Amino acid sequence: MDFDPETTLSRASRDVDPRPRGDGTSSPPPPSHTLDVSGGPSDSRCSSSSSIRSSLEETLADLDSGAGAVTCSTGRSAVAAVMHLLNADAHLICDREYSPNTGHLVSPLDERDRPSVSYVDVSDLEALTDAVRPNTAALWVETPSTPRLRIADLEALAQFADAQDLLLIVDNTVLSPILQRPLEYGADLVVYSSIHRLDGHADVTGGAVVAKTEALAHALETAAARHSLHASPADARLILRGTKTLSVRVQQHENNARSVAYALDEHPAVDQVFYPGLRDHPDHETARRQQDGYGGLVSFVVDEEKINLDSLLRTTDVFSVDETQGGVESTIAHPASMSRSSLPSDEQGATSLPHNLVRLSVGIESTDDLLQDLEQALDAAQTPASASARDEREQVAVRTNA
Repeated sequence: MDFDPETTLSRASRDVDPRPRGDGTSSPPPPSHTLDVSGGPSDSRCSSSSSIRSSLEETLADLDSGAGAVTCSTGRSAVAAVMHLLNADAHLICDREYSPNTGHLVSPLDERDRPSVSYVDVSDLEALTDAVRPNTAALWVETPSTPRLRIADLEALAQFADAQDLLLIVDNTVLSPILQRPLEYGADLVVYSSIHRLDGHADVTGGAVVAKTEALAHALETAAARHSLHASPADARLILRGTKTLSVRVQQHENNARSVAYALDEHPAVDQVFYPGLRDHPDHETARRQQDGYGGLVSFVVDEEKINLDSLLRTTDVFSVDETQGGVESTIAHPASMSRSSLPSDEQGATSLPHNLVRLSVGIESTDDLLQDLEQALDAAQTPASASARDEREQVAVRTNA
């Protein structure tokens, strides 16, 4: 029978765990899986230990309504598996607001013209049309994008890709299949970095690609086997264990993120908040239509005349300074000097990322503790002029009330 995501996740690996059951009997041995790669030897899936990877792949494919999935050793390995589906002379259109992980892998390929890459604002269909070449093979988007959390209209992009005979590849790392299932809106492939949210504890690297069709799933499996991209059984077990709590974690992430976004939106030292759950977010309606929630990331731009960024990053207690996102612990990051600082300067400029933008990955801690931590950190990070103005306002209020 078909199960809801919560049940699917809780049951994951039941049929492949060899440990004794409560009745003293053991689970049946997992079926062996072999893969024939163009007449070559079978890959490591023939060993019983790798059946845990099969279980993880089946679980992810089920959650995303896909025909199959492949799990890889890292998020970049998952990107590489997708790239190996493209011809050497292919052309790829990539969203301007791509993840740094994608950029670090795609950019070197572009430099060697394998494949060539064009960066386009995917919300501009005219620009997308102009970017298409005779050898264009795929369109790559990340939605929500990081760190500004822009939302790509998946249905519109699927129609465009279908008309142009392109593969539509969607990075769904930020939301996970609990909150968004791009294949249901016409995507061909969905990519994940497992350390961000699927694992939940940010303690094991991994990546995954879910395919819409059996043909694409087989092609991914072949590419992963040929280039040794598969996740190890040990890592797959840890990620599968983490996914068991994915649904409940995502709910708490979002509950906390909503509260944080609302509080920041009202703070006098914050100029702008990026969170699709806010009604004034430019893509709020698109997010409502294609997502089951808004996720646990919040970005905001501070007024640097009022807030010292370095002090803000140093004075949080609950939020730790870290680029990792999607774990149970809350993190705070400054993308311009951290995750994007290693990108080529022309690519940093292409995304027009504000220097004074801060990204939060909101964890599952107490909502009150998170809000108090941000409030005290913003107060502690006030510039001297701003603090002086605040003190003067407070003194006026005291005199008025006296």
